[in-house]
Amino acid sequence: MYYSDEIVDQVRTANDIVDVIGQNVQLKRSGSNYFGLCPFHNEKSPSFSVSRQKQMYYCFGCHKGGNVITFVEEYQNMNFTEAVEFLARMAGIRLPEREISAAERQGMNERKEILNVNRLAGTYYYYSLRSGAGKGGMDYLTKRGLSEETMKSFALGFAPKTPSDGLYRYLKSKGISDDLLRRSGLMNIDERRGTMYDKFWNRVIFPILDASNRIIGFGGRVMGDAKPKYLNSPETKVFDKSRNLYALNLARRTREDSLVLCEGYMDVISMHQAGFTNAVASLGTSLTPGHCALLSRYTKQVILSYDSDQAGVAAAMRAIPMLRKAGITPKILRLDPYKDPDELIQALGHDAMQERLNQAQNALMFEIEITKRGYDLNDPDAKTRFFENVAARIAALETEMERQNYMDAVCREYLVDRRQLQELVTRRLLNPSVAELRQAGAASPLLSPAGEPEDGPVIPMPDADYDPAALYGYDDSGFYEDETTGEMFQAPPTATSKNRSVSVRDQGDDISRRLLLNYICRYPGIFGTVRKYVMPSDFGEGLTAQAAEVIYGQMEKKGQVDEASILNHFPEAQDQTKIAGIFHTLDQASSGKDREKAIRETLIKVFKASPAASASELSRVIARKKQETELRTIRIQM
Repeated sequence: MYYSDEIVDQVRTANDIVDVIGQNVQLKRSGSNYFGLCPFHNEKSPSFSVSRQKQMYYCFGCHKGGNVITFVEEYQNMNFTEAVEFLARMAGIRLPEREISAAERQGMNERKEILNVNRLAGTYYYYSLRSGAGKGGMDYLTKRGLSEETMKSFALGFAPKTPSDGLYRYLKSKGISDDLLRRSGLMNIDERRGTMYDKFWNRVIFPILDASNRIIGFGGRVMGDAKPKYLNSPETKVFDKSRNLYALNLARRTREDSLVLCEGYMDVISMHQAGFTNAVASLGTSLTPGHCALLSRYTKQVILSYDSDQAGVAAAMRAIPMLRKAGITPKILRLDPYKDPDELIQALGHDAMQERLNQAQNALMFEIEITKRGYDLNDPDAKTRFFENVAARIAALETEMERQNYMDAVCREYLVDRRQLQELVTRRLLNPSVAELRQAGAASPLLSPAGEPEDGPVIPMPDADYDPAALYGYDDSGFYEDETTGEMFQAPPTATSKNRSVSVRDQGDDISRRLLLNYICRYPGIFGTVRKYVMPSDFGEGLTAQAAEVIYGQMEKKGQVDEASILNHFPEAQDQTKIAGIFHTLDQASSGKDREKAIRETLIKVFKASPAASASELSRVIARKKQETELRTIRIQM
């Protein structure tokens, strides 16, 4: 950490989380919390909660959470240090000079310099398109059906054919050195003459922006038949085409529950102009695991809208397993007889595209359809091999229900006997290679890379005799409201038997520990009683135990807990999200009596689950039994 905890806390407390998030998310007050549509995943019903009291946010849908610094890191795509500096500027706080290595300072300065050069180049291209020198580019874009509003939305520009060094001269007039121009990737060098000229000359320019709306690179479409038809910026300190997506800065704001992945710039722009603002594209490269990881931050479903030619089909077949491995459900947009989304929209319009999106094909059925092209089903041997291939794909699915549903679909589509297909699938299930197929990414889209359900591990209730649903009146929505404060919380999920990675007892114990920590934060008056029976060492191991250490430390020093500052002790983003989740899983009773009962029951469960409970010495067993009896009768003072 480059700044001291004191400085970080000063910056954090100077920026009210509701005010900061409210600049980017429309929030509506509900009780003591504020709710809005989550900016980190696509949803139609608000599940994103912001607490002014706790100075924390949490999404009950995608489970992202943290404090104001975490939010800026996630939303602005910044690292921790950049987020602190960003918030310091917002609050007018002058930060001390931080000590960094010469190499790191050089890297930071180079990134800033290249971003500035890109900004200047974007300005030059933008105004060139709207000048006499840009007439060819403007004619091309107008002929493609783009409106001026759309061109502005995507900051489209033009690199004039003559003079071919116009951008070079413009940037030199702004004081940019030749060395920086070389590193920016914007120039070609005439080795014979030793001069520079614009890499993108005589091309329509598509600026590539990151999630923070900074120009990180450019794409260019040549005028005429010269090659290459499309040209992208080379990789620089700010641009990695395997980890960025065109128009994600716009599509991330969509409220659709999926993203449409296209092949090219014009496809994306045409989709957006037609109202499909959830379209993005990879940048002149095949889909990569980096792209999939980026997509998974914003959606759980991707509709592949690749060209309908052989290359597009092959690209879709490569993309499907990668998306599944990233925990994303892939679907296929069928464009036939049109080549690409732009062509379909130009020919049939918005409604036809909407209908095709609504009917996007299941990825597994698409894979089977494409696989079928490699077999002559009039040949008995080839037909057998085809259905063995199909059976292997179905067997790789995770649940029996999925397998049964897909067998039904295949039998309807390909007129195969149900019992025969079932026999092939059963045989494949008994084959060890099925597990290898799942691990390779051809498994059910319901699985994430870690093998957990996409909603995360199943967390059961602690015990059958502890039923918050009966005690506190949960409804089926998974959310409930504190009648006294109006604050919204999420009920812990009910246990199922599917895919448990830890035992039911361990999961129940951890829920009880998390609830107890939340009670301590919410009702500091109970800490004296809690500490008498349960210490941080009684919280087992792992993240919950680490959180207990911090919370107990704050209570002993200050007599209260600053929830937002707790995240400073956990530098990893995924740990911060889990810690934030602790403060949003509270079982809130509707009356003081019920609340006291809930706290007592939770305290007893943590006490009984303590590692110390496994002691075998008779004296310790007797002492703990006596303490447990006390716990059942004491009065919890809040």
